[in-house]
Amino acid sequence: MEALKGVKTSNQLAGEYAAHPVQIGMWKKRLSQNAHEVFSDGKKRAENDQQELIDRLYKVIGQRDVEIEWLKKKLHLEP
Repeated sequence: MEALKGVKTSNQLAGEYAAHPVQIGMWKKRLSQNAHEVFSDGKKRAENDQQELIDRLYKVIGQRDVEIEWLKKKLHLEP
């Protein structure tokens, strides 16, 4: 936040917080580009993450079902 405010230079902040000035510049750039995400409603973000996880799990389950059916046919386990 101090880097965004511009009160101190990157070199001053680097010395104060024991970080490299380039790293501070990268953090500043990321924060300025994505501040809306950082300060947005975390609940909505968590819901989106949970839905993505559910979608991936359903995909894996479907793939496993197809593989199991294929194996059953190859091993002649179905009547």
